[in-house]
Amino acid sequence: MQALWMLVASAMFALMGSFVKMATEYGASLPQIVLFRGFPSVVLLLIWARAGRQSIVPTSWRLHVWRNVAGVSSMWLGFFAISHLPLATATSLNYTAPLFIACWMLGWGGAQRDPVRILAVVLGFAGVISILRPSINPDQWMAALFGLCAGATSAVAMMQIRQLGRVGEPEWRTVLFFSLAVCLSSALGLTIEGWGQVGWQGYASLIGIGVAGLFGQLTMTRAFGVGSALLTAALQYTTIIFAALLGMGFWGDQPDGLAWAGMGLIIAAGLLSVWRTMRMPAGS
Repeated sequence: MQALWMLVASAMFALMGSFVKMATEYGASLPQIVLFRGFPSVVLLLIWARAGRQSIVPTSWRLHVWRNVAGVSSMWLGFFAISHLPLATATSLNYTAPLFIACWMLGWGGAQRDPVRILAVVLGFAGVISILRPSINPDQWMAALFGLCAGATSAVAMMQIRQLGRVGEPEWRTVLFFSLAVCLSSALGLTIEGWGQVGWQGYASLIGIGVAGLFGQLTMTRAFGVGSALLTAALQYTTIIFAALLGMGFWGDQPDGLAWAGMGLIIAAGLLSVWRTMRMPAGS
């Protein structure tokens, strides 16, 4: 089930990325995209909590603060990298998060210190590089550093999600507080840039970002909250495969042989990690 939750999350985040691309094409600004990334989640989750008489008081304020600071920082650093680097390069740097998790697990993972699953993470990243083939010009190193920091802070956020799951925090509450933090962070950008002119297609895309992001965040939180962090990290790379398939279907992208080989590496990494997890003792 952990693998299934992460696969669903990867599909949702790939769909969200497609909506981001469409929203940009229809004139949406970056602060608007950030706002709609969080606002639908806040509204829908508050309605759900009210209807179910669920308490919104968190189990651990400290873990939520660390998760939200890391998650929101990663999001803005990643957006900065995307705006100053080729998309392939920025995406590759953002997907270094599982590598940071693997390094942490290798040093301090205890029962999670598993060379096979760490190898699966490395293979998955090699597949990402094969698909995206990033490049950096001499004047882009600062933006590349920001992109690398986005991957590192994303890894911190994911590990905090894992800790929240371990203390019994429900997924919906973790996503609610993160979405609130995202909305608050968008206020500064909107204050500076103002509210841009967006047609109905743009607003439809923005709503799609919020809905897909909500389901992606919920399922990713469930995946990282239970089971092996390395298994979840390896499966996170499947987002690239879903994104490639969406690009083929909606934008006519045609992956070449090296890209298909990279997808094969990602699939192999996921299968290796799942196989290894199934052979490990429960809770490892």
